[in-house]
Amino acid sequence: MSVSLAGEKILLADDHAIVRMGFRLLLEGAGASVVAEAESGEQVLRLFAELLPDLLVMDISMPGIGGLAALERLRVRHPNAKVLMLSAHQDAVIPVRALKAGALGYLCKRATPDEFLRAVRQVANNQRYIDPELAQKVALAQLSGTADPAETLTDKEFAVFLQLARGRSVSDIAADFNVSASTVGTHLYHIKQKLNANNAAELAVIAMRAGLMEA
Repeated sequence: MSVSLAGEKILLADDHAIVRMGFRLLLEGAGASVVAEAESGEQVLRLFAELLPDLLVMDISMPGIGGLAALERLRVRHPNAKVLMLSAHQDAVIPVRALKAGALGYLCKRATPDEFLRAVRQVANNQRYIDPELAQKVALAQLSGTADPAETLTDKEFAVFLQLARGRSVSDIAADFNVSASTVGTHLYHIKQKLNANNAAELAVIAMRAGLMEA
């Protein structure tokens, strides 16, 4: 049975143009209207405020503040925003963070086109959606609260941790998050203490082992 998205106005966010094109074709083929495309968290916040779409489909990993931080800021400004988060990773930590931050749905990019459209339809209907392959992991992680060492971090520390693990400098992160370098430095200190890491290279290893980034 085909999925109809007729009348839905969607903002699409991913930093890869060819990926956005694929998603756009799927969405428009189901009757939706892609009102704009974004390639960074900052663009998402600006375009969402301008266009007020029915639904936001957003990748976790993007330049600048990234998808998770953009989601948190978006939900503060637009508490009723319907958001489906996408990721290439099949871990439980990111989905739990995304759902806690206010996303209605979470889907791995390895899903089939039909599953993608079903996820969009469900979130458009204001219903929770979790990738079937991740649902059990997410449920267990939410119950135990110990899906990964990164679960010991606060939301702000986790956002900084992801940026540091990708090799971003303290000054770059401070600029993206509109905070002082000393604030990021404080987060870095707590992150190292909680994860028992000595430097950015060790943080990258922890992130890779947790499935938060590719080797």
